[in-house]
Amino acid sequence: MDIDTYFRFLLALGLVLALIVVLAWLARRYGFGGAGGPKGPRGGRIGVVEFAPLDAKRRLVLIRRDAVEHLVLLGPAGETVIETGIKTGGGEDFAAALAATEDDAATDAGLAPSPIGKPGAP
Repeated sequence: MDIDTYFRFLLALGLVLALIVVLAWLARRYGFGGAGGPKGPRGGRIGVVEFAPLDAKRRLVLIRRDAVEHLVLLGPAGETVIETGIKTGGGEDFAAALAATEDDAATDAGLAPSPIGKPGAP
């Protein structure tokens, strides 16, 4: 084999790799790959707000459509809707809402509310 054969091989390899990169970029740009669709200000009415892995096979996904959020559990056995119709834009702080829910649950159970997570608590 002479140098011309090696040069042609490297040129063909470079062209194939460049073609793969361009096609992958086009696929992600126009919504054929990756998670979700168009994002940001040019995006549509639907999007993934947050996700949290529960274990190696399952995760919780918070999906927003217009001004409503839906909590979905994704796993190998399928999808399960946990909660639907969650209104967004309430302006309530998550930590304050969680503390209020814990206090209500403690009061219902006849226990003293927990000071953890409250301002000024040790």
